[in-house]
Parts: sequence; C-alpha cells; structure tokens
Amino acid sequence: MTIDLPFNLKVVDSSWTKYLQKSLAKMDPSYLKQLAASSHWLPGPDKIFNAFSLPLNKVNYVLFGESPYPRRESANGYAFWDASVKELWSPTGLSKKVNRATSLRNILKMLLVAEGLINENLTGQETIAKINKHSLVQTNDELFTNFIQHGFLLLNATPVLQSDKPQRDANAWYPFIKELLDSLLQKRPQIKFILLGRIAHTIDHLINNYKLDKLYAEHPYNLSFISNQKVLAFFRPLHLLRVIENRHGQAFISQRESI
Repeated sequence: MTIDLPFNLKVVDSSWTKYLQKSLAKMDPSYLKQLAASSHWLPGPDKIFNAFSLPLNKVNYVLFGESPYPRRESANGYAFWDASVKELWSPTGLSKKVNRATSLRNILKMLLVAEGLINENLTGQETIAKINKHSLVQTNDELFTNFIQHGFLLLNATPVLQSDKPQRDANAWYPFIKELLDSLLQKRPQIKFILLGRIAHTIDHLINNYKLDKLYAEHPYNLSFISNQKVLAFFRPLHLLRVIENRHGQAFISQRESI
C-alpha cells in the first residue's frame, strides 16, 4: 500500500523507500491526514525523513533521542543535531550557541572526556579553551557527519513535535517505528541500539523479541551524562571528535547545506 503524503522522500536513500512506505501504512490514516493538512509541527514534511539519507546497509547503530527540537531553525529530522548551531568552539571554550544548547553541550563534553582531552571533573570553559583543537571537527555539521559515517541512524522516538499533545504523537508513531525496526533488523541483525532518555527507553518494548546489544542512558540534558561510564566506554573507541578525511563526508555536508 502506497501512502500519498507530502513528506519529502528525495532526501531518503533508495534502500529505505519501500520500508518507509510500508511503515507509514501501519499508521492511523486520520492522524496522517491531520499532519498533511497542518504546518504547525516540527521538523516539517521537508525534513522529517532526513535521517534516512544513510543507506540501510550502512547502519551500525540506531541512536534514539526523544523528540525534535522545539525550534524550527533547530529541528532538522536528525536526533540531537541542532541545525541552528554552526561553530563548535570559541577562544573561551565552547561557542556561545553550543553553550546555550544543553544537550549538545553535554554531548560535546562527554566526547571530550571520552577522547581523553579533559577530565570528567573539570569540564568548564576555561579547561576546554586550553585544548588544542586543530585535529578536531570545527562545526556541528562535521560532528554529525562523523556520526553518520560511523553508521549512526539518528532517530527520535517521537518523530513529530506538536505543541498540544506530545504523547498522542508518540503513540501515533509507535506502529511506524516498530515496522521500520522489524524491517531493519531483518537486514542488519547485528546493530546496536543506544536509547537516551525516558521517552527513548519506551522503544524497548517494540524490539524486545530480539536479542540485541543495547545501551540505556539518561538524556544528555542531564549533567550526569558527561561522566556516565557506560556511555564513555561506548563512545571512546569511535573518536567522533576527530576529523575524518573522506570525500563522501564532504559531499554529505554540501548536501546538508543545500537542503
């Protein structure tokens, strides 16, 4: 069954197309009709499926956040990627925009600790300012391109954010997510799930019939995320802050800038 909706599928890798259509067919048609008739939701029909630019056979991890950022300039269809943030660093440490983005700020501090560049007990601006950052990614686009090149599918447990009934949106999308994950796990049974935050943890009941490697942790807006030893152990060998010389990555950044 094909669902005729105004969602932008041009950004989706072709390996996902039939699975997205199949998953959408599991949803309540009246709910989808309401979305199609409204412009008051984030990230919007042009960006909702951006995360599926990663080919299905390249997925190594599924990282679940909670819901899109509540700002149109920030929500872009990828979990935790704040599209309004450009530069990561400043002479005083983290850039002003990073410092205002609590989750991103704590993710960066966690990655700095995992990289061995700062101590988990000394994560302030003065400490970060002293780091030699020449070999590190400089922008948010570069950071999240690193995530994607490592095979992270960056999803939100609730792909849509409306102002009135967030739990209604979460419930409406569960059939979609279950069908999608079932399809993905048939092709990629070895992938690892990273579930960050209370709402993301609710995804667990959709995949509890599989024997999967899962990492549960608090949402990154909690300070404890920076020093969570399970989180640090997982991210330490990935070196996500390091510059990756890869033409595909540069092409991806160019594509993101054109969207």
